[in-house]
Amino acid sequence: MSGEVGSKAPAFTLLDTDGNEFSSSSLSGKPVVIAFFPAAFSGVCAEELCTFRDSLSEYSAVGAEVVAISIDGRFANGAFRDANNISFPILSDYQQSTINDFDVAWPDFAGMSGYTSARRSVFVIGSDGNIAWKWLSDVPSDLPPFDEVKSQVQALG
Repeated sequence: MSGEVGSKAPAFTLLDTDGNEFSSSSLSGKPVVIAFFPAAFSGVCAEELCTFRDSLSEYSAVGAEVVAISIDGRFANGAFRDANNISFPILSDYQQSTINDFDVAWPDFAGMSGYTSARRSVFVIGSDGNIAWKWLSDVPSDLPPFDEVKSQVQALG
């Protein structure tokens, strides 16, 4: 499996912040924005997810869902969600299967040998389940091109 544009998006089932299983199959038939982020409570990650939060009505207006994924545990993700008033799902990929399936694992993250995190990245998935667009950061402090993400989602409609 891989996260290549034009390919079927890898399926996943991960825990949400309440410990419930959240399956990508629940998003079937809708455009989806998947935002992978390296670490809850880092400044750049908060800015990223709050920017998606503040634009959520624009995504909802075109029937799109937003989902965020990190390798942080559900408890850290829950506290991060609450601290930032995030209303979309933040999922825990603590086993790192989804970051590997999407090919966004970042080994030795932040100079920590042996620590793998999610590479900051955004995938736009069409209602057909195929990856329509993706953005991958080369530097953890880079933010996604939010206007381009919105344009890509709107182009699906």
